[in-house]
Amino acid sequence: MDNLSLGRLGEKIASEYLSREGYKILEMNFQKRWGEIDIVALDPSAGSGQVTLVFVEVKTRMKGDFISPEESMSSHKISSLKKSAYFYKAKHPELPEALRIDFVGIEMNNNLKPERINLIKNITG
Repeated sequence: MDNLSLGRLGEKIASEYLSREGYKILEMNFQKRWGEIDIVALDPSAGSGQVTLVFVEVKTRMKGDFISPEESMSSHKISSLKKSAYFYKAKHPELPEALRIDFVGIEMNNNLKPERINLIKNITG
């Protein structure tokens, strides 16, 4: 399986996982010339009854790969995500003011089933 197909499979798995965790998926693969947001969602369980607009980066790797999904996040990627998130929010002023960037790391086994799913909330804070 090529990297693009593995990535898309990981995004599908992540969106299903996030939905089970209570997130409401708004959009997938929002693209601008400087970057992409894998998943845009609302998290109603963010605390204090406040709904949070969440931008989710998904990294998918095969189990045993040299680098883990978490290790593949760079400061450049986080910076690009922030820029894209603020752009998205500006285009959608009706969405909540509270913003957050989350990360989902997925390790797949040889049968292309998720062996590990790791949700890290608020990777920028």
